[in-house]
Amino acid sequence: MDDKEDVQEPSRGRTRVQTRIVDPGLVLPTHYRTLSIKVEESKTREAEDAKKGKEGDIDFADIVWHKLSVQEILSRLSSSPSQGLSNEQVAKRLKQHGLNRPTQPPSRWFRRMLGYLFGGFGPILFIAAILVYIAWKPLGQPPQQSNLALAIVLTCVFFAQAAFSFYQDFSSSRVMASIKTMLPEHCLVLRDGTRQSVAGAEIVPGDLLCIKMGDRLPADVRFIEVSTDARFDRAILTGETAPLHGCVDSTDDNYLETACIGLAGTHCVVGSTLGLVVATGDRTVFGRIAKLTATPKQSRTSLQREIFHFVKIVVGMMLSMIFVVLIVWAAWLRRSHPTWISVPQLIVDCVTIAVAFVPEGLPIAVTSSLTITASIMKRNKILCKSLQTVETLGSVSVICSDKTGTLTKNQMTVTECMIGRRIMTAAQAAKAENSSNDGPEELGIMGGLCNASEFDATTMDQPLKNRKINGDATDQAILRFAESIVPVSETRRQFKTIYKIAFNSKNKFMVQIVQPIGLSRPDTNPTASDSLSPLLLTIKGAPDILITRCNAVMADNGKYTRPITQNDRHFVEQTKNQWSSQGRRVILLARKKLPVTMHSLSTVSLEYEERTMEEASVGLELVGLVAIVDPPRDEIPQVIGTLRGAGIRVFMVTGDFKLTALAIAAQCGIITQPETVDDGMALSSHDRSEPPVPAAEKGVEVLGPHAIALSGAEINQLGGQEWDKLCKYQEIVFARTTPEQKLRIVKQFQAREEVVGMTGDGVNDAPSLQASDIGIAMGSGSEVAMEAADMVLLDSFSAIIEAVKYGRVVFDNLKKTICYLMRELKKLACGMPTLTLAAAGTFSEFWPIFTNVLFGMPQILSSFLMIIICCFTDCAAATVIAYEKPERDVLARKPRNMKKDRLVNGKLLLQAYGFLGTVMALCSFAVSYWHAERKGISFKRLALGFGRVPDGMSQAYYTKVLDESSSIYFINLVIM
Repeated sequence: MDDKEDVQEPSRGRTRVQTRIVDPGLVLPTHYRTLSIKVEESKTREAEDAKKGKEGDIDFADIVWHKLSVQEILSRLSSSPSQGLSNEQVAKRLKQHGLNRPTQPPSRWFRRMLGYLFGGFGPILFIAAILVYIAWKPLGQPPQQSNLALAIVLTCVFFAQAAFSFYQDFSSSRVMASIKTMLPEHCLVLRDGTRQSVAGAEIVPGDLLCIKMGDRLPADVRFIEVSTDARFDRAILTGETAPLHGCVDSTDDNYLETACIGLAGTHCVVGSTLGLVVATGDRTVFGRIAKLTATPKQSRTSLQREIFHFVKIVVGMMLSMIFVVLIVWAAWLRRSHPTWISVPQLIVDCVTIAVAFVPEGLPIAVTSSLTITASIMKRNKILCKSLQTVETLGSVSVICSDKTGTLTKNQMTVTECMIGRRIMTAAQAAKAENSSNDGPEELGIMGGLCNASEFDATTMDQPLKNRKINGDATDQAILRFAESIVPVSETRRQFKTIYKIAFNSKNKFMVQIVQPIGLSRPDTNPTASDSLSPLLLTIKGAPDILITRCNAVMADNGKYTRPITQNDRHFVEQTKNQWSSQGRRVILLARKKLPVTMHSLSTVSLEYEERTMEEASVGLELVGLVAIVDPPRDEIPQVIGTLRGAGIRVFMVTGDFKLTALAIAAQCGIITQPETVDDGMALSSHDRSEPPVPAAEKGVEVLGPHAIALSGAEINQLGGQEWDKLCKYQEIVFARTTPEQKLRIVKQFQAREEVVGMTGDGVNDAPSLQASDIGIAMGSGSEVAMEAADMVLLDSFSAIIEAVKYGRVVFDNLKKTICYLMRELKKLACGMPTLTLAAAGTFSEFWPIFTNVLFGMPQILSSFLMIIICCFTDCAAATVIAYEKPERDVLARKPRNMKKDRLVNGKLLLQAYGFLGTVMALCSFAVSYWHAERKGISFKRLALGFGRVPDGMSQAYYTKVLDESSSIYFINLVIM
C-alpha cells in the first residue's frame, strides 16, 4: 500500500482572539465539539450542504481508520503487529510526513503591521504626507516652513491612527504557545521487533505505540490490543472529565467519538494498550484543532463593515473633489491667473481636501467609545471579551435562551411524588416514615442511592432546607427530598457503590450499581433463586425514556412488586403530562436486581459498561416519579417584556420535556398565549393562513404566526421550507434539544439574516455559543463556555437589558461622532482659497468655496490650522460624545437592520453637509470678513483680488489682518 495515504490537510476556521496566552483546555473543546457535530450532520440530509462548506473546512466524516479491521489497517500502513516498522520505513515516512509536531503558525506580524498602518484612512494620510514633503522640498522655491510643519503633523497623525488600530485589535491568538507542552517528549514504540524509546517528534504513521498508565499519546492511534481496564482522559479535547474506555472494535461511526481511536494530547489513566499510529503532526485531531485556534478570524465584525462602508463613501467624495480642483486649475487658473496657485500650493490644496474629508479623530473616537461603553457594562456585571462585539449587541434580533439557571432560579425542590398509583406531596411523603406504608421510604432510598450529590459536612447540623449540597441542581432536590424521608447517610452506609454512569444529554438518565454491605459473593448454584446477585441497579432519568424499559411496578405500599400493565403506563404518562404542564420537571426512579454473572466482570472493563447499559434497557422495576419545581427568576417576565418591546424575539431552548418547557415559558412571558401554541404539524401545512397577530406587549401588531413549540425529534425532520415558516414565528420553545440541534438552530436563523444571541453554560453549549453572532455565557457556567462566548453575564440574565441598551448606545453615539466630525468637511472647505468641493453630489452646498475660486478671495484658514481642528480639537469633543446618555426610546426601537440601517447614510450626510456645515460655514465667514472690514480691508477689495494687496496698504499689514481673520475663523469653528 502506498504510504502516501492519509487524512486530508487541516483547514482554517474561526478562532477566538485573545490578549493573553490561552489555556488550550478551554479553547480546544469548543472546536472539538463543533467538528464532532459536523461529522454527525454529514449523516443527515444536509450532508451535501455541509460538504460544500467554506473552503478548507475539516471533514472527518471521510476518515475510515476506525471502521477498518485491525488486519486491514496493518496492511494499509505496511506494518507488522510483531515487528512494527523497519528503520528504513521510518526514515522514508519521516521524510514524507515530517516531524510529529504541530506546525507553528506564521506570525504574520508584517501583514498585521501593514494593516495597522494602511487600514482605513491610513493610505490617504501616508500619501498626503509624502506629497507635502515633496511640496516643501524639492518643489518649494523657497521651501515653506508651514509645509514642513503640515507634513510632520500628517506623519504624526498617520502613526497615531495606526497605534489606536493596534490597541483596538491587540488580539493575536496565543494558544500555540502552550500547546507544544501538551505532547510527550519520548514514547515507547515497536520497531524491527524490539521496543525502543524514541522522541515523540519522530513518530510516523504505521508505528506501533506501546501505551501504559500515565502515558500521553503523541499521535492519533488505532488500538489493536487493549487491556480490559484501559481508559483514556480526553478532557483536553472534550472538556468532559469522565474517562473513556479503550477498545479494539469501533463503538461509533463518528471518528471523534469512537472508543477504538486514541487521540493525540489525551492520556491513559489506567490500563495498557498497543496502538497503531494513523496520523501525526498537523494531521492529528489535536494538530488540526490547534491550527484552527491559531488561525486569525477572517470575517469583519458589523462595526468594522460599517466603518469600511464609511471609508468608501469618504474616499469617493474626496477623489471627486480633488479631480474637480485639478480640472479648474488646469483649465482656468493656470492660464488666467498663473501666479495665484503654484504647483507646490496645488499639492497642498489637494492634501487639504483630503484632510478636510478624512475624519482623523474617528479611530480615537471609536476606540474611546467602545472602551467607555465596555467599562459601563462591566459596572453592570457584564463582561465583554472584545471591544468590537459591544456594538453587535445593539443589532441582536433573536435571543435563544437556556432555561435552567438562566431563566429559572436553579433552586429545585421536589413538590410531589407518585408511588404505584398514589400521588402525594413531598410533605406527605416525609410524614409517612413511621406509618405502615413503605412506599415513600423505598422511594427515598432510591433517591439517596441513585444520586451524585453530597451534603456538605460543615452544614449537617443545620436545618435540612439550609444545608449546603454539592452537585447538580436536580440531584440536590432529590437528595433533599430523600433526606426528609430517611437519612441518606444511613442509607449509604448500608450500600457500597460498585459502578456508576453519569447523566448525559444523549442518554438522559444516570445509573448507579450498588451492593448491600455485609453480603459476600453468592454461590453461583444455577437455581432459579440463585440466578440473581445482591447487585442492585438503580436508575433515574426522563420518564419518556425509561417507562418503556419497565416491566414491573412497586405497589403503593412498597411491600411487593407486580407486573406493569398498560393502564399503569397510561397513568404514568398522564401524571407526567399533568406535572409537566404545571412547569415541573418529572424524574422517574427505577431499579433492577442484576444477574449473578455480573460478578465475574471487571468494573473497569468496557464489557462491564456495555452489560450495564444492556441491563438498564429492559426489565426495570418502576419505584416512582418525583415532580421538581424550579421557579422562574422574579425579574424574568419584566426582562422578556422589555426585550420584546425592543423588537427582540426571545426563544427558549432547553433539554426539558415539551410541556414543562411550555409551562415555564408561559410563566416567563416567552409564550403569551399558551392556549394557542402550534406544534410541528403546523409547519407541514401548505394552506396555513398567517394573519396579523397582536403582540402581548405595547399593543404592537406583528405579521406572521404567533407561537410554536417543537421537540428535538421534530427539529430533526425540518426541511428548508419548514425552517422558513418556523423562523417567522414570534414565540418559539425548543424542547428536548441536543447540543447538535442548538447549533443547527443558530445556523438556520443566521441563514435567514437574523442576528442571533445564544446563551449557554455547559461544555456542550460551546459550539453554538461560538457560532452565534453574540455568544452569552453565565458567570456560573463552565470555563469552556465562558471562553467560547463573546460576553459573560456575571450576575443574572436581567443584565441582558443593559447589554442591549448600551450596544445600541454605541451605534447611536458613533453616528453622532461621525456627524460631528463630518460637519468639519463643510466648515473647513469654506476656508480654502482655491478649492471646488461638491459634497454628497450637491454643488450648491459648497457655495462658499466658489467665492474663493471664482472671485480669487484670499485663504481665510491655513491648512495647518485645518489639521489642528481635525486632529486635536475635534478628538476631545468626539470622545466626549461617547459619554452621551441613552436616548429615551433606545429600547423602544426595533433592532438595527444591518443592510439598511447604516452608520453613514443619506440622512446623516444631509444633516452634516446640508445643515450643520452650511450654517457654521456662513457664520464663520461672516465674523472673519467682518473683522477684515473693520481693519480697512473691505469685502469688495478681496473679491476678484486673486492675491492683490489693496492700494495704500503694506503687504505686512495685509497679511497680519488676514492672519487675524483666519484665527477668528478657527476659533469660531472650534466654539461652534
